Amino acid sequence: MQAPLLVEEYRFGWIKIGGRPYTRDIVFTPAGILDDAWWRREGHVLYWEDLEPYIREAAPSVVIVGTGHDGMLKIDYTVVEALRELGVELLAAPTREAVDVYNRLAEEGARVLAALHLTC
Repeated sequence: MQAPLLVEEYRFGWIKIGGRPYTRDIVFTPAGILDDAWWRREGHVLYWEDLEPYIREAAPSVVIVGTGHDGMLKIDYTVVEALRELGVELLAAPTREAVDVYNRLAEEGARVLAALHLTC
């Protein structure tokens, strides 16, 4: 069994995953990177359309949203409702906390998707 992809380090605007540094918002699962330059319709609001393609591809049981270093990314109600309808748990926290939760769940073997805002 292959070891899950984990976050090795995070700081404002920078993250290291699987030995590689990234400087843009990112979406990934324990199996790999889904988008290493994740853009949203509106920079500090997450809408369902910003997340849906990754949910369809990865079919996670848990979605972790890193809301930024200072927690500035807001989650629109469309995300909450759509994930609830799909039976997918949503966890949102400032990115430092989100990284810790993602790593723990990935190591436990959960089908988790992380969508992380790296800056504010």
